[in-house]
Amino acid sequence: MKQSPRNAIPEFGDIPPDVLRKHLHEVADWIADYRENISTRRISPTAKAGAILKALPASPPEDPDPLDGIFADFEKFLLPGVVHWAHPQFMGYFGSTTTGPGILAEMIAAALNVNAMTWRTSPVATELETVVLDWLRQWLKLPNEFSGVVYDTASISTMHALAVAREEASTSVRTLGLSGRSELPIFRIYVSDQAHSSIDKAAIALGLGEHNVRKIASDSEFRMNMAALRDAVVADLRHGFKPLAVVATVGTTSTGSVDPVTEIAAICAQYQMWLHIDAAYGGGLAVLPECDWVTQGWSAADSLVINPHKMLFVPFDFSALYVSDIQRLRRVFTLVPEYLRGDAAGAEINYMDYGVQLGRRFRALKAWMVFRTFGRIGLAARIRDHLRLAQIFAGWIRDDALFELSAPVVMGVVCFRFRCPDDAESDRKNAKIVETINAGGEAYLMQTKLRGRVVMRLGLGNLLTTEQHLQNVWKIIREAADSQS
Repeated sequence: MKQSPRNAIPEFGDIPPDVLRKHLHEVADWIADYRENISTRRISPTAKAGAILKALPASPPEDPDPLDGIFADFEKFLLPGVVHWAHPQFMGYFGSTTTGPGILAEMIAAALNVNAMTWRTSPVATELETVVLDWLRQWLKLPNEFSGVVYDTASISTMHALAVAREEASTSVRTLGLSGRSELPIFRIYVSDQAHSSIDKAAIALGLGEHNVRKIASDSEFRMNMAALRDAVVADLRHGFKPLAVVATVGTTSTGSVDPVTEIAAICAQYQMWLHIDAAYGGGLAVLPECDWVTQGWSAADSLVINPHKMLFVPFDFSALYVSDIQRLRRVFTLVPEYLRGDAAGAEINYMDYGVQLGRRFRALKAWMVFRTFGRIGLAARIRDHLRLAQIFAGWIRDDALFELSAPVVMGVVCFRFRCPDDAESDRKNAKIVETINAGGEAYLMQTKLRGRVVMRLGLGNLLTTEQHLQNVWKIIREAADSQS
């Protein structure tokens, strides 16, 4: 990688407008070509760990480089290290949600480069965020008393929600903190054994302790067991602990299962616990009229998080936290330093008051463009097709004696297992099949554990994925399984 002679760009100011225009066109063409031909790329890199570090200079650049050379180095040294999440045969984690309108919005947002911390620093970013969040609230069928705020991921959304739960438990943590306060009880948070690890991380960050996140056993459909939840709460009360919150999951990471929210809400009301709903993945089903069942019990929640970057085709990252009476969130986090008092005065809402973050990206623009481009009907049609593909794949598993389903297929997630007489041998072979498939570069899956056993997991959600792509992946899975027979 060579550096160009000194003074390749003007000494002061940005690059010249004509140079920017030229490269904007080149980047736009590159992005369009990438999207159009992404299915021809291998998904996972062949580079070994550390290869990119070795290829790049260890010292920072002293002299300017021309953009032509930088782009060439991007393709030569960086692109080979990309895992192509937008590939139609990438079926790991949750489906890739990159979309054309989202890409365009990200480019515009980068050009505007506004900071959405207060209304005055960017009226449009503030008010568009309010509009987009209310559109989404209506699709989720949340009551009017719910308002939202945009963060990056559900991990951060959940942490903010639990911070409010902690404050409302009469602890005055905002002013007095936790240190040295012997009068504080030990708080307990209750989650399913299928819940996301972000709840544990929130407990760590909030000083509640990972140990105090109680993992409640799940039933045969991987939903939180209500009898086990009630027993845990009663036992904790008997030992002097303070039940603080229950996190109900709508669309668990491993299986897409949905906890019985209505029943959980009743227990929360009985024991005066905060109810947080983690609908980061599964909340998107609410835009389908036939999936209205997924919203049952939501109106009784104190907070709910949904990630439109998972099922609603908004490019990463975009997470929306809704709180019943958003002022509860503001009371915990508003803190206006002197240098921002003029910016914060008189506005209806300043989103910096609703979380730890001060600087905030103009994320609402990409959601606005995606929602308008597809509309609810278009979003629903695409989600519906992913559900159809999941059922087709589940049917192939049921019809093949070499495989078995490992969990009910509720959403666009299918958990399945290569059969072996010996469980330990089956664990080894299932893990090896996933490793073989991912190393091959034509498909990408995940493995997870259910009831202590290793299973394969396929996730659908990419709007580029067709039934033909699914057939291709099924063929690759079968070939990898044959190699283990």
